[in-house]
Amino acid sequence: MSHFTLLVGSTLGNAEDLADDLADHLQSADHTTVIHTSPQLDHILITPDNYLLLVCSTHGAGDLPDNIQPLFDVLQHQQPDLQQLNYLAVGLGDSSYDTFCHAIQKLDQQLAQLGGTRIGDRLEIDVRTEDLLEQKAQIWLDQCLNEAGIS
Repeated sequence: MSHFTLLVGSTLGNAEDLADDLADHLQSADHTTVIHTSPQLDHILITPDNYLLLVCSTHGAGDLPDNIQPLFDVLQHQQPDLQQLNYLAVGLGDSSYDTFCHAIQKLDQQLAQLGGTRIGDRLEIDVRTEDLLEQKAQIWLDQCLNEAGIS
């Protein structure tokens, strides 16, 4: 059993709904979860046996949602050491925009620059074409955890 901290960046609620679904999925596998919809720096300064799961939508011209922008700003300015951080990243976006899933890409890049280690590939979901996005995200999550040996 592991603990997962889910940080959500959402404007219209899609990312929040997906985070709820992924938390339920993790709990059904006997993991514990906590979801933060107003992410702060102390939410990612977690112990090595905990994992971070970012779920973030993109809005506007590749912008971060308002609720997660302050965290991104703090990461850029304070430059905390995140070498103990293991995280997963899933983004939601609309592929008709040139900035498809740009928000999760920015967050992922910032965490990696600060020493964080991403588990598995980043998942980018096109909300225009994905009918079963929760199912796709659950399959992706299971694959990432299996490849990392997290049970």
